[in-house]
Amino acid sequence: MKYIVGEKGRMTQVFDESGIVHPATVLSVVPNAITQVKNIDKDGYSAVQVGYGTKKKINKPLSGHLKGKGSFRGLKEFRIESEIPEEGAVIDVSIFEPGDVVSVSALSKGKGFQGVVKRYNFGGGPRTHGQKHTERAPGSIGGGGRAGGRVVKGQKMPGRMGQDRVTVKNLKVLQVNKEEGTIVIRGAIPGRPGTLVEIVSK
Repeated sequence: MKYIVGEKGRMTQVFDESGIVHPATVLSVVPNAITQVKNIDKDGYSAVQVGYGTKKKINKPLSGHLKGKGSFRGLKEFRIESEIPEEGAVIDVSIFEPGDVVSVSALSKGKGFQGVVKRYNFGGGPRTHGQKHTERAPGSIGGGGRAGGRVVKGQKMPGRMGQDRVTVKNLKVLQVNKEEGTIVIRGAIPGRPGTLVEIVSK
C-alpha cells in the first residue's frame, strides 16, 4: 500500500505517447515522515500516522506526542494491513510510478451560504402570472397533513454548501518528478489550489 499527503496545485494538459491529451492536476508533495505506528495489540487496529509540511511553532501536547520527531503542519492517519514501516521513516513521491491507480481525498471548495436552486438544483417558482418575490424560493417545506404539520428531518433547505470531504477513486498517475516533488494525476481533484490532498494506492 502506498500513501502520502500533498497540496493541490494547478491543472494542466498532458499528452501521452499516442498523442492523446489528458486533463491533469499537478500536486506538490514535500517528504512525509512516519510519526507513529499503531498496531492491533496496543491500539486495536493497524495504522500509520504521517506528519506533513513544516510549522514554526506547535503546541505543547503535539510537541510531547511527536517527541522531537519534527515540527509538522499537521498529521494524517492511514489504515494499513501489511508492510508496516518504522517510526521516523521518510516517504516521498518516488513511491509512486506512472500508471499507478490511486484514490484521492480532499475537502471540496467552500461556497458559503447558498439557496436551494444552487445547492440542490431546485427549479424555482414561476417567472410570470403574478410572480414577485419567490422566484428562487424552495416552496412549501411542511405543514398541512405532511408529517403531522412539522418540518421533516433532512428537508432540503438553504444552508452552507461545500467544504465536504470528497474521495475520487481510480485516478491514474501520469508523471512523477522526485527532484521537484510533484506528481501529476489524470483528471480533476476536489478543492482549491493549496488544499491538502491524501493520495492512496493499493
